[in-house]
Amino acid sequence: MATRQVGHAALPLMNIVRMKGVPILRQLEMEECLLRTSSENWCIINDGTENPNIVMGISGKPAELVEISPVLEDRIPVIRRFTGGGTVIVDHGTIFVTFICNQKDVPKVQPYPRPIMSWSSLLYSKVFEGVADFKLRENDYVFGLRKFGGNAQSITKNRWIHHTSFLWDFETRNMSYLKHPKRTPEYRLARDHLDFICPMKDYISRSDFINKTIDAAGSQFSIESTEFEAIKPPSSLKFTPTSKLLTKQELEAAIYQTQPIEASVSSI
Repeated sequence: MATRQVGHAALPLMNIVRMKGVPILRQLEMEECLLRTSSENWCIINDGTENPNIVMGISGKPAELVEISPVLEDRIPVIRRFTGGGTVIVDHGTIFVTFICNQKDVPKVQPYPRPIMSWSSLLYSKVFEGVADFKLRENDYVFGLRKFGGNAQSITKNRWIHHTSFLWDFETRNMSYLKHPKRTPEYRLARDHLDFICPMKDYISRSDFINKTIDAAGSQFSIESTEFEAIKPPSSLKFTPTSKLLTKQELEAAIYQTQPIEASVSSI
Protein backbone atom coordinates (compact mmCIF):
# COMPACT_ATOMS: atom_id res chain seq x y z
CA MET A 1 0.00 0.00 0.00
CA ALA A 2 1.42 3.38 -1.05
CA THR A 3 1.61 6.15 1.56
CA ARG A 4 2.12 9.92 1.65
CA GLN A 5 4.18 11.57 4.38
CA VAL A 6 2.29 14.25 6.34
CA GLY A 7 4.36 15.70 9.18
CA HIS A 8 5.54 12.70 11.16
CA ALA A 9 2.71 10.42 9.95
CA ALA A 10 2.37 8.57 6.68
CA LEU A 11 -1.15 8.52 5.27
CA PRO A 12 -2.29 5.42 3.37
CA LEU A 13 -3.47 5.85 -0.20
CA MET A 14 -7.18 5.91 -1.04
CA ASN A 15 -8.55 5.82 -4.58
CA ILE A 16 -11.46 8.21 -5.18
CA VAL A 17 -13.95 7.17 -7.85
CA ARG A 18 -16.58 9.76 -8.83
CA MET A 19 -19.51 8.55 -10.94
CA LYS A 20 -22.87 9.89 -11.99
CA GLY A 21 -25.96 7.83 -12.72
CA VAL A 22 -24.28 4.40 -12.69
CA PRO A 23 -26.96 1.68 -12.22
CA ILE A 24 -26.99 0.59 -8.60
CA LEU A 25 -26.64 -3.12 -9.40
CA ARG A 26 -23.53 -2.42 -11.45
CA GLN A 27 -22.13 -0.34 -8.59
CA LEU A 28 -22.77 -3.11 -6.06
CA GLU A 29 -21.05 -5.66 -8.29
CA MET A 30 -18.04 -3.38 -8.66
CA GLU A 31 -17.86 -2.74 -4.92
CA GLU A 32 -17.93 -6.42 -4.04
CA CYS A 33 -15.25 -7.08 -6.64
CA LEU A 34 -13.01 -4.40 -5.11
CA LEU A 35 -13.65 -5.68 -1.60
CA ARG A 36 -12.70 -9.25 -2.49
CA THR A 37 -10.05 -8.89 -5.21
CA SER A 38 -8.29 -5.55 -4.58
CA SER A 39 -5.72 -4.76 -1.91
CA GLU A 40 -6.25 -0.99 -2.10
CA ASN A 41 -8.48 1.47 -0.25
CA TRP A 42 -11.41 2.97 -2.14
CA CYS A 43 -13.97 5.74 -1.81
CA ILE A 44 -16.72 5.43 -4.41
CA ILE A 45 -19.22 8.23 -4.94
CA ASN A 46 -22.15 7.73 -7.30
CA ASP A 47 -24.32 10.81 -7.79
CA GLY A 48 -27.73 9.23 -8.36
CA THR A 49 -28.99 6.22 -10.27
CA GLU A 50 -31.39 6.72 -13.15
CA ASN A 51 -34.43 4.59 -12.35
CA PRO A 52 -36.05 3.68 -9.02
CA ASN A 53 -34.73 0.43 -7.53
CA ILE A 54 -35.49 -1.26 -4.25
CA VAL A 55 -32.35 -2.59 -2.55
CA MET A 56 -32.56 -5.10 0.31
CA GLY A 57 -29.89 -6.44 2.63
CA ILE A 58 -28.48 -9.91 2.13
CA SER A 59 -30.96 -11.49 4.54
CA GLY A 60 -33.95 -9.36 3.54
CA LYS A 61 -37.30 -11.08 2.88
CA PRO A 62 -39.38 -9.39 0.16
CA ALA A 63 -42.71 -10.41 1.67
CA GLU A 64 -41.82 -8.57 4.91
CA LEU A 65 -40.20 -5.50 3.38
CA VAL A 66 -41.80 -4.74 0.02
CA GLU A 67 -45.33 -4.11 -1.23
CA ILE A 68 -44.93 -6.77 -3.87
CA SER A 69 -48.12 -6.31 -5.91
CA PRO A 70 -47.56 -2.62 -6.79
CA VAL A 71 -43.84 -3.31 -7.27
CA LEU A 72 -44.65 -5.97 -9.86
CA GLU A 73 -47.35 -3.83 -11.46
CA ASP A 74 -45.02 -0.83 -11.81
CA ARG A 75 -42.00 -2.99 -12.69
CA ILE A 76 -39.76 -1.66 -9.92
CA PRO A 77 -36.54 -3.73 -9.80
CA VAL A 78 -35.78 -5.40 -6.46
CA ILE A 79 -32.12 -6.14 -5.69
CA ARG A 80 -30.63 -8.20 -2.88
CA ARG A 81 -27.18 -6.77 -2.17
CA PHE A 82 -24.15 -8.55 -0.75
CA THR A 83 -24.07 -6.56 2.50
CA GLY A 84 -26.36 -6.48 5.53
CA GLY A 85 -28.57 -3.61 6.57
CA GLY A 86 -32.10 -2.56 5.77
CA THR A 87 -34.20 -1.88 2.69
CA VAL A 88 -34.15 1.34 0.69
CA ILE A 89 -35.61 2.65 -2.53
CA VAL A 90 -33.07 4.62 -4.54
CA ASP A 91 -33.22 6.80 -7.63
CA HIS A 92 -31.77 9.99 -9.15
CA GLY A 93 -32.19 11.74 -5.78
CA THR A 94 -29.89 9.31 -3.94
CA ILE A 95 -26.18 9.92 -3.46
CA PHE A 96 -24.16 6.77 -2.76
CA VAL A 97 -20.89 6.89 -0.84
CA THR A 98 -18.81 3.78 -0.17
CA PHE A 99 -15.59 3.24 1.77
CA ILE A 100 -13.61 0.04 1.25
CA CYS A 101 -10.63 -0.17 3.58
CA ASN A 102 -7.80 -2.42 4.61
CA GLN A 103 -7.96 -3.03 8.33
CA LYS A 104 -4.24 -2.31 8.67
CA ASP A 105 -4.69 1.15 7.16
CA VAL A 106 -7.23 2.18 9.80
CA PRO A 107 -5.67 0.36 12.76
CA LYS A 108 -7.61 2.29 15.41
CA VAL A 109 -10.91 1.01 13.97
CA GLN A 110 -11.79 -2.44 15.23
CA PRO A 111 -13.25 -4.56 12.39
CA TYR A 112 -16.76 -4.76 13.83
CA PRO A 113 -19.94 -2.91 12.84
CA ARG A 114 -20.16 -0.41 15.72
CA PRO A 115 -16.53 0.80 15.57
CA ILE A 116 -16.79 1.19 11.79
CA MET A 117 -20.04 3.14 12.20
CA SER A 118 -18.39 5.37 14.80
CA TRP A 119 -15.43 5.99 12.49
CA SER A 120 -17.73 6.94 9.63
CA SER A 121 -19.82 9.27 11.81
CA LEU A 122 -16.68 11.17 12.84
CA LEU A 123 -15.74 11.54 9.19
CA TYR A 124 -19.20 12.81 8.22
CA SER A 125 -19.31 15.15 11.20
CA LYS A 126 -16.63 17.11 9.33
CA VAL A 127 -18.83 17.15 6.22
CA PHE A 128 -21.86 18.50 8.10
CA GLU A 129 -20.01 20.78 10.50
CA GLY A 130 -22.00 24.00 10.85
CA VAL A 131 -24.71 22.68 8.52
CA ALA A 132 -27.23 20.91 10.75
CA ASP A 133 -27.71 18.82 13.88
CA PHE A 134 -25.94 15.76 12.45
CA LYS A 135 -25.79 12.61 14.57
CA LEU A 136 -25.36 8.86 14.33
CA ARG A 137 -28.46 7.30 15.87
CA GLU A 138 -28.28 3.53 16.17
CA ASN A 139 -27.30 2.62 12.56
CA ASP A 140 -28.57 5.73 10.79
CA TYR A 141 -27.34 9.23 9.98
CA VAL A 142 -29.89 11.81 11.10
CA PHE A 143 -30.54 15.51 11.34
CA GLY A 144 -32.19 15.75 14.73
CA LEU A 145 -34.59 12.80 14.76
CA ARG A 146 -35.05 12.44 11.01
CA LYS A 147 -33.07 9.98 8.96
CA PHE A 148 -31.31 10.94 5.75
CA GLY A 149 -28.66 8.22 5.45
CA GLY A 150 -28.88 4.43 5.70
CA ASN A 151 -25.80 2.24 6.11
CA ALA A 152 -24.72 -1.30 5.34
CA GLN A 153 -21.48 -3.20 5.86
CA SER A 154 -19.57 -6.34 5.09
CA ILE A 155 -16.41 -7.40 6.92
CA THR A 156 -13.87 -9.88 5.59
CA LYS A 157 -10.66 -11.24 7.11
CA ASN A 158 -8.52 -8.20 6.29
CA ARG A 159 -10.90 -5.66 4.77
CA TRP A 160 -14.30 -4.06 5.24
CA ILE A 161 -16.84 -2.07 3.29
CA HIS A 162 -19.14 0.60 4.64
CA HIS A 163 -21.62 2.07 2.18
CA THR A 164 -24.36 4.64 2.58
CA SER A 165 -27.42 5.71 0.62
CA PHE A 166 -27.92 9.43 1.23
CA LEU A 167 -31.37 10.88 0.57
CA TRP A 168 -30.48 14.16 -1.07
CA ASP A 169 -34.08 14.13 -2.30
CA PHE A 170 -36.81 11.53 -2.77
CA GLU A 171 -40.08 10.93 -4.58
CA THR A 172 -42.87 10.73 -2.02
CA ARG A 173 -44.86 8.16 -3.97
CA ASN A 174 -41.87 5.79 -4.09
CA MET A 175 -41.98 5.36 -0.32
CA SER A 176 -45.30 3.54 -0.67
CA TYR A 177 -43.45 0.58 -2.23
CA LEU A 178 -41.84 -0.17 1.14
CA LYS A 179 -43.59 -1.84 4.04
CA HIS A 180 -43.17 -0.66 7.60
CA PRO A 181 -40.48 -3.11 8.78
CA LYS A 182 -41.11 -5.33 11.79
CA ARG A 183 -37.84 -4.27 13.38
CA THR A 184 -37.26 -0.52 13.54
CA PRO A 185 -34.85 1.72 15.44
CA GLU A 186 -36.18 2.95 18.76
CA TYR A 187 -35.87 6.59 17.77
CA ARG A 188 -38.31 6.04 14.88
CA LEU A 189 -41.12 6.09 17.45
CA ALA A 190 -43.57 4.27 15.13
CA ARG A 191 -43.48 7.13 12.60
CA ASP A 192 -44.30 6.34 8.96
CA HIS A 193 -41.69 6.79 6.24
CA LEU A 194 -42.51 10.40 5.42
CA ASP A 195 -42.38 11.54 9.06
CA PHE A 196 -39.20 9.53 9.68
CA ILE A 197 -36.97 10.70 6.82
CA CYS A 198 -35.86 14.07 5.49
CA PRO A 199 -34.06 15.24 2.33
CA MET A 200 -30.50 16.54 2.49
CA LYS A 201 -31.33 19.20 -0.11
CA ASP A 202 -32.83 21.31 2.69
CA TYR A 203 -29.39 21.52 4.30
CA ILE A 204 -26.60 21.19 1.70
CA SER A 205 -26.12 21.18 -2.07
CA ARG A 206 -25.12 18.02 -3.91
CA SER A 207 -21.79 19.44 -5.04
CA ASP A 208 -20.89 20.76 -1.57
CA PHE A 209 -21.70 17.42 0.02
CA ILE A 210 -19.59 15.46 -2.47
CA ASN A 211 -16.65 17.88 -2.29
CA LYS A 212 -16.70 17.98 1.52
CA THR A 213 -16.84 14.17 1.67
CA ILE A 214 -13.71 13.96 -0.47
CA ASP A 215 -12.02 16.59 1.72
CA ALA A 216 -12.94 14.60 4.84
CA ALA A 217 -11.47 11.44 3.30
CA GLY A 218 -8.35 13.44 2.51
CA SER A 219 -7.87 14.19 6.21
CA GLN A 220 -7.21 10.49 6.84
CA PHE A 221 -5.88 9.24 3.52
CA SER A 222 -3.74 10.39 0.65
CA ILE A 223 -6.38 10.56 -2.08
CA GLU A 224 -5.93 9.84 -5.75
CA SER A 225 -8.64 10.07 -8.44
CA THR A 226 -9.42 6.96 -10.49
CA GLU A 227 -11.77 6.59 -13.45
CA PHE A 228 -14.65 4.16 -13.11
CA GLU A 229 -13.91 2.66 -16.53
CA ALA A 230 -10.37 1.82 -15.46
CA ILE A 231 -11.51 -0.50 -12.66
CA LYS A 232 -11.27 -4.16 -13.65
CA PRO A 233 -10.79 -7.33 -11.61
CA PRO A 234 -7.37 -8.99 -11.90
CA SER A 235 -7.39 -11.37 -14.87
CA SER A 236 -5.90 -14.12 -12.70
CA LEU A 237 -8.83 -14.09 -10.27
CA LYS A 238 -12.30 -15.45 -10.81
CA PHE A 239 -15.02 -13.33 -9.27
CA THR A 240 -18.77 -13.94 -9.20
CA PRO A 241 -20.87 -11.15 -7.65
CA THR A 242 -23.51 -12.16 -5.13
CA SER A 243 -25.77 -9.10 -5.41
CA LYS A 244 -28.66 -10.09 -7.64
CA LEU A 245 -31.82 -8.81 -9.25
CA LEU A 246 -34.80 -10.79 -7.99
CA THR A 247 -36.91 -12.32 -10.75
CA LYS A 248 -40.63 -11.83 -11.21
CA GLN A 249 -41.10 -15.47 -10.24
CA GLU A 250 -39.17 -14.99 -6.97
CA LEU A 251 -41.28 -11.98 -6.05
CA GLU A 252 -44.53 -13.74 -6.92
CA ALA A 253 -43.48 -16.72 -4.81
CA ALA A 254 -42.74 -14.42 -1.89
CA ILE A 255 -46.37 -13.32 -1.78
CA TYR A 256 -47.41 -16.83 -0.78
CA GLN A 257 -44.56 -17.61 1.61
CA THR A 258 -46.52 -16.50 4.69
CA GLN A 259 -49.72 -18.37 3.86
CA PRO A 260 -48.67 -21.84 5.16
CA ILE A 261 -47.35 -20.20 8.33
CA GLU A 262 -50.64 -18.37 8.90
CA ALA A 263 -52.57 -21.58 8.32
CA SER A 264 -50.49 -23.56 10.79
CA VAL A 265 -50.85 -20.86 13.44
CA SER A 266 -54.63 -20.75 13.07
CA SER A 267 -54.89 -24.52 13.49
CA ILE A 268 -53.13 -24.57 16.86
